[in-house]
Amino acid sequence: MATQETEPKKKPNKVLPIILGIVLIGGIIFGIKEYIYFSKHVDTDDAQIDGDISPVVARVGGYVDSIYFEENTHVNKGQQLVKIDDHDYRIKLEQAQAAQVGASAGIGVGQSQISTTAASAASARADVASAAARLEKVQKDYNRYANLVKDGSITRQQFDQAKADLDVARANYRASQDKYRAAQEQVATTRSQLTVTNTGVSQKKVDIDYAKLQLSYTNVKSPASGIASKKNVQVGQLVQAGQTLFNIVNDNSIYITANFKETQLNNIRNGQKVEVKVDAYPDMEISGTVYNFSPATGAKFSLLPPDNATGNFVKVVQRVPVKIKITGKAEDIAKLRPGMSTDVSVLIKE
Repeated sequence: MATQETEPKKKPNKVLPIILGIVLIGGIIFGIKEYIYFSKHVDTDDAQIDGDISPVVARVGGYVDSIYFEENTHVNKGQQLVKIDDHDYRIKLEQAQAAQVGASAGIGVGQSQISTTAASAASARADVASAAARLEKVQKDYNRYANLVKDGSITRQQFDQAKADLDVARANYRASQDKYRAAQEQVATTRSQLTVTNTGVSQKKVDIDYAKLQLSYTNVKSPASGIASKKNVQVGQLVQAGQTLFNIVNDNSIYITANFKETQLNNIRNGQKVEVKVDAYPDMEISGTVYNFSPATGAKFSLLPPDNATGNFVKVVQRVPVKIKITGKAEDIAKLRPGMSTDVSVLIKE
């Protein structure tokens, strides 16, 4: 009887357990690293570069005469960028200046009138004194004649004449007093008119200052140093007061706005260090610090803020804008543009 040959036993496959072990160890190491990392950092990819953008607005209307810059070029604060035709504004200034000259001439006339009326008042005052002296003399004569007529020393006709002279002297005295009061009132009126004229001259000076101000607005100057962009004006174009001509992205105003979830804010504080990665420049080394927090969530500043009292409430994690100041090389920061996407990581523990 033939003996049955036994088949050789297969060796167990050790590769698969090794691979599984390596994967398991790698997963454990990765999990530990992630745990350590996220215990010290708070990350978000909902972040972008921001900057101060100054709109340049026409303050007066008119036709554009000249443009002294090109779009996307650097301009300096106070540099003239646009010239609006100023012919109409120069005419208005000349009209205001001419009106001031006329009003100033009125001051001289008013002063002359004051001098004239003052002289008339002085003459009227002298007439009052003269009439008073005349009245006193005639009154004394009348008193003497009144005593003399009783004993027949003078005739009745002489007494009547003395009485008539007294009535005339009294009337002249009252008339001179009325004339003096009228002269005084005329002086006061003339002085009031001069005050009004002076006020008119002051108003004309204000009109001149306003005309000069309007004329100066025809020279549109840069409100800040930066890059001029989004030009909406051409030579010969009619612009209106309040119309935006272009914008300027200010120098040294670049920062990051990071929108963190409300659940991430518990450990974020002002002054904490921030690691920044810019999508456009992945190799660029930029850092920053937490500067401040928005006073409300982004949803509250939206055009149509949510109303959770309408009955269809669905709880959604809100995001709060956090401002981050950027630090790094000046040449690197100069490459950044508002609107670029970034990833930020706040170091919450050293």
